[in-house]
Amino acid sequence: MAAITAAMVGDLRAKTDAPMMECKKALTEADGDMARAEEILRVKLGSKAGKAASRVTAEGIVASFIDGTNGALLEVNCETDFVSKNDDFLAFTKECVKLVSEKNPADVAALLALPMGGSTVDTVRSALIGKIGENIMPRRFKRFAGSSKLVSYLHGTRIGVMVEFEGDETAAKDVAMHIAAMKPVALSTADVPAESIAIERSVAVQKAAESGKPPEIVEKMVEGSIQKYLKEVSLLNQTFVKNDKQTVEQMLKAANTTIKSFTMFVVGEGIEKRQDDFAAEVAAQVAAASKATA
Repeated sequence: MAAITAAMVGDLRAKTDAPMMECKKALTEADGDMARAEEILRVKLGSKAGKAASRVTAEGIVASFIDGTNGALLEVNCETDFVSKNDDFLAFTKECVKLVSEKNPADVAALLALPMGGSTVDTVRSALIGKIGENIMPRRFKRFAGSSKLVSYLHGTRIGVMVEFEGDETAAKDVAMHIAAMKPVALSTADVPAESIAIERSVAVQKAAESGKPPEIVEKMVEGSIQKYLKEVSLLNQTFVKNDKQTVEQMLKAANTTIKSFTMFVVGEGIEKRQDDFAAEVAAQVAAASKATA
C-alpha cells in the first residue's frame, strides 16, 4: 500500500477541486495513482466539478438568518443568474448562512470544513458543482452576536443588509431598506475609512487646482468637498429616503432608536466579470482547427 502524503492530497485537490477527505479516500483506493484517483473522483462527484472550479463566480445571492440576537449575512456566488434561482443552490445557501450564525466559523475555509448532511460543507458544495455544472463558492459573511436586536432586509436576492439596533424594530427595518437604496459606506462621518477620504481628497485637490484660485481659497474648496463627501456616505447624515425633510439620524432620534452597526453585501461587488468575445472565440477555434489539419 502506497503512503498517501499531504502533498499528494493537495495536488489532487488542486486538479479536481474535490474536498480534502474525498481526495485522500480516492488516493487510498487508487493506491497512490494520481490519474486513477482523479478518475475515481470524477465518477463520485461528476466530471464537471474540476472544470468548473476555475471559472469566475460573479453571480449568486445574499442570504440572511436571525435567531434572537444572533444572526448572519452571507454571499454565495455562482456563474450565472439562472443557477442563482436553482432550488438546490438556494437550499445550500440557506443551510450555510444558518451554520455561520450557529457555529461562528472564523472564515470561509472554516465554514467549508463544518459538518453538513453527514459530510462537510465543502463536500456538499463539490457534489452540487458536479450536479449543476457551475462553480459555486461562499464568498464572504458577517456574523452578529450580542445583546442588541437584529433586522435584515433583502432587495431581491442581490442586495442584503443586516442592522444591529436598540429601539423600534420598524424604524430599524426602514433604515435597512434605506441602506440598500443609498449604500452608505459607514455609520457616521468618523467611521468613514481613511483610504476612502484620501482618494476623495486627491480628486478634490486636482479639481480645485484647475480653478486658478489662490491657495487659501483652494484649501477651503478642498475641505468643503471633503465635508460634503463625508455627509453623503455616512448613514446618519444621509437624507432619509422615506422623508427628504430629515436625516436618518433625526428619524432615529424621533423613534428613540439607535443603530449600533450594519453590514451590506451586493452580489458580485468587486468581482471582475469575464466578458466573452464570441467572435474572437470562434476565430480561435477556426485557427486551431486549421493548424490541426495543416
